[in-house]
Amino acid sequence: MIRPSPPAGGIAGWALPRSGPRGRGVVPGAQATVEEALAARGLELRHDLLIEHLHALQDSQGCLREGHLVALATLLRLAPVAVFETASFYAHFDILPDDAPAPPAVTLRVCQGLPCAMAGGESLLGTLRQAPPAGARVLAAPCMGACHRAPACAVGHALVEHATPEVVATALVQAPAAPEPPGFATYAAQGGYATLRGARAGHLVTGAMLAALTASGLRGLGGAGFPVARKWQSVLANPAPRHLVVNADEGEPGTVKDRHCLETDLHRVLEGMLLAAVAIDAEACWFYLRDEYPWLRHALAREIAALDAAGLLPMPVHLRRGAGAYICGEETALLESLEGRRGYPRHKPPFPGQTGLFGHPTLIHNVETLWWLPDILGTPDGAARYASAGRRGRRGQRLFSVSGRVRDPGVKRAPAGITARELIEEYAGGMLPGHRFVAYLPGGASGGILPERLADLPLDFGTLEAEGCFVGSGAVIVLSEQDDLAAAVRNLLGFFRDESCGQCTPCRVGTAKGARLLDAPAWDRALLEELAQAMADGSICGLGQAAMNPVRSLLRFFPEAVP
Repeated sequence: MIRPSPPAGGIAGWALPRSGPRGRGVVPGAQATVEEALAARGLELRHDLLIEHLHALQDSQGCLREGHLVALATLLRLAPVAVFETASFYAHFDILPDDAPAPPAVTLRVCQGLPCAMAGGESLLGTLRQAPPAGARVLAAPCMGACHRAPACAVGHALVEHATPEVVATALVQAPAAPEPPGFATYAAQGGYATLRGARAGHLVTGAMLAALTASGLRGLGGAGFPVARKWQSVLANPAPRHLVVNADEGEPGTVKDRHCLETDLHRVLEGMLLAAVAIDAEACWFYLRDEYPWLRHALAREIAALDAAGLLPMPVHLRRGAGAYICGEETALLESLEGRRGYPRHKPPFPGQTGLFGHPTLIHNVETLWWLPDILGTPDGAARYASAGRRGRRGQRLFSVSGRVRDPGVKRAPAGITARELIEEYAGGMLPGHRFVAYLPGGASGGILPERLADLPLDFGTLEAEGCFVGSGAVIVLSEQDDLAAAVRNLLGFFRDESCGQCTPCRVGTAKGARLLDAPAWDRALLEELAQAMADGSICGLGQAAMNPVRSLLRFFPEAVP
């Protein structure tokens, strides 16, 4: 049956044929603005570069205008909703209507992570909000990787540590100098890249690297602790092409170790990355760096170019920029972000080693894990030397980020299996004067809270789980009798509520529900435990599964502190 054509102008129930794309059209001049911003960065029109495109627009225009997003979607041949949903997912992008006033020229982001809150971050935020500097807006922000020099405030793209209103005012006039990592020439003069040259020349083959890693006992140091040798083997078991991804998106409150590695020994990380890439015969390397470290992004771009000029890049290395989403530290959410989408964690299996970036087998490593590789693989006794460094039968060393009520906070290179008490006394100078050790977080915001009486447990994978905690990324936050433990737990759960990606109901609804329950004058302990179990059982990724760990710890170990 042939349906007759509708009359001119249409009638109810009839659909006129489309004469153009659905939705709003491109605003005159918008496409030229977008093309100019992308050309200035040398960016191709590829879907996986969408977040880089958004950064280019935000940096050049001060915000993301709706008309520019439509123009970008047109250039990429994407539906506008695909661009809008990605842009709106990331906290560092400001989407505004075309006719809205531009945001202030400078944004002050005041860290509200637990170590900064303990050091006066909440008071700093309140003071700046009451009297914001001229031409600036003031926002609360999650952890910035300056927990050892709290409180922190980002003034535009400059990080201000030990921040006060006066220090922030000074930074608005003159930005503080950013740390400058040692360059290629310095590292090479100290014997750097000799191990990589040997691997490329065939003197250090993949089998020998795997044997050394197995003997060393090196585990992934981003939080999960999976044995590195087994991780490489799982990737090698799948056909090429393969990719290597560096996860430099540390955002766990209390964690600063990856920043430390990159600031003090950037090329050691890059050599570790290239050694791993050669071992798995990677087609390319992808370095995903959190947006809160702009000075490191500039240094990485410069030093990767120096490696290329020296002929030391066996494959392309792509530097990618995060956009303020903690969830992108989860390995599969990071892959989604690299592919130009929202950072939604994927269901596993398949695991990244089987089906990762662009559907190819992918090896994902944390910065610190790669930092150890030149030591372990660089000499015949490297693996044995690393393995023998642990305490209490544990193998290896690791970098602990220590913050809170200690005399000397910072990143501490210490043996695996060290206890929190030893870490505080031997490496962090002991407790601050006037503070008594009461509790500690062994693994950042998600690792739970333990009382001082359990401070003699080894800080290592598999030793704290019986207490409902874990060492994770090794972020140790030390609390004293002067800290309100219930307030600390509210801070931590508020962080997870704000950083939940929203994909799965247990986490999206559970973190919000939990935060509301903690605001009650009296906590409903039974309901909190039930909620925690439901989130642990039903959440897709570790964020939702571990978000209630601090609450459970408080209920279990500190009943006297529970309202």
